[in-house]
Amino acid sequence: MTAQISESLRLDGEQVPMMATPLSQYFELGGEKPEFQATCSALWRGYRGSWEIIDDRLYLVGLQGTGPGGRTITQKDLFPNYAERAFAHWYSGTIRIPRGKLLEYVHAGFGSQYEQDLILTLDRGVVVSRQFIHNGTAPEGASEGYSPAAMTVFQQGDTGGKQE
Repeated sequence: MTAQISESLRLDGEQVPMMATPLSQYFELGGEKPEFQATCSALWRGYRGSWEIIDDRLYLVGLQGTGPGGRTITQKDLFPNYAERAFAHWYSGTIRIPRGKLLEYVHAGFGSQYEQDLILTLDRGVVVSRQFIHNGTAPEGASEGYSPAAMTVFQQGDTGGKQE
């Protein structure tokens, strides 16, 4: 598996990568899931969400996905009445926000390690705690910020061998 493209989060006025996929919990709880198509090996889920935390509440503020035939899927397709901002009341869990330089690249999911992690714990869409974890100090010359190192872009209809 390839390191995955992160979700995007606006937190305290800063745009940061988000190592969590709150929509997966929405779909598991019975929310209607479009037929997302993977367009590259770094985005198996077939979409990228944009999120924002306002007054300690998590909101989906954008969605860009690919459906059958290359059709664009947006937030309006999932939440027609909340096309600009949907409160993520379905999400309980943690959100990991990597900070600093890369300590160890892991070619799978969101497994790469960075100098620090900010862990947000949420209960029904509300942030109940924030915890900073110091994971170590990167050597001189280590890369800064989150980015998948490699990916394969699929041709339309190809899922890179992934079974649907």
